[in-house]
Amino acid sequence: MTRPVFGSKLNRMAYRPPRGYAFNWSSFITPGVKLIIIACSAVFLVQTLVNVLLGPQVGYRYLTLNFGLMPYAVFHGYIWQPFTYIFFHDGLLHILINMLMLWMFGRDLEQIWGKKRFLSYFFLCGVGAGLIELLVKAIPLFFGKSLSTVPSIGASGAIFGIFIANAILFPDRQIWLIPLPITIPMRPYVAVMGAIEFFLSLGSGGDGVSHICHLGGMLVGWIYLRRGSFFYGVRNSISDWRLQRNRKKFEVFMGKKNEPGSRPDNWVN
Repeated sequence: MTRPVFGSKLNRMAYRPPRGYAFNWSSFITPGVKLIIIACSAVFLVQTLVNVLLGPQVGYRYLTLNFGLMPYAVFHGYIWQPFTYIFFHDGLLHILINMLMLWMFGRDLEQIWGKKRFLSYFFLCGVGAGLIELLVKAIPLFFGKSLSTVPSIGASGAIFGIFIANAILFPDRQIWLIPLPITIPMRPYVAVMGAIEFFLSLGSGGDGVSHICHLGGMLVGWIYLRRGSFFYGVRNSISDWRLQRNRKKFEVFMGKKNEPGSRPDNWVN
């Protein structure tokens, strides 16, 4: 009796995957996360092409100043900036880190919430973080100073909203502190991040990072998810209203289905 030789053609054929086998990308990246990554990557590609072909000054003047979040511009009619600044990023490292964090922590949220609610939460935190930054940077007006003309760009505010959602929904999840070989639960990890952002915001201005926007995203996400808050009640009221509306539609549909029909011999073919 001969023993099978590992690595032979027969054995390799035995371990060959079946035809039609394809990797399930839905478990690797969810539709909402993929949509955000594609949108941000497309905008970053436009930024890069403009900077390379026309020069960084042209890109800054026509893209960043018009679509970034600048308090002076928003208060002078550029009301679209709290929505558009999310998709612009300052360099390859900036967008890579944001998209990596979005994929790592946003995928599980979308799997339990669904695409629609996840996207709504993402943009709520992003726009809310921008509005909070505008309010904070408008404080100097009361002291006779002018509004800031420094634009802010990036999806970091929305990403920090995703962080706080993970801390609320998955408080005991272990997070690896790269590059340290230790892990800590999600809730203290986000709490430490929030504390660091708070203390950095007290002396911000020299590192080129909008820490107020990061804290704003966390605050909006916490208010939205906290039980007993105004937004929590409004969200549940809307969900209850939709449920009642769908239930009535279903009852009307079933009532029509149960109506007596014509006799079979009267059917028209």
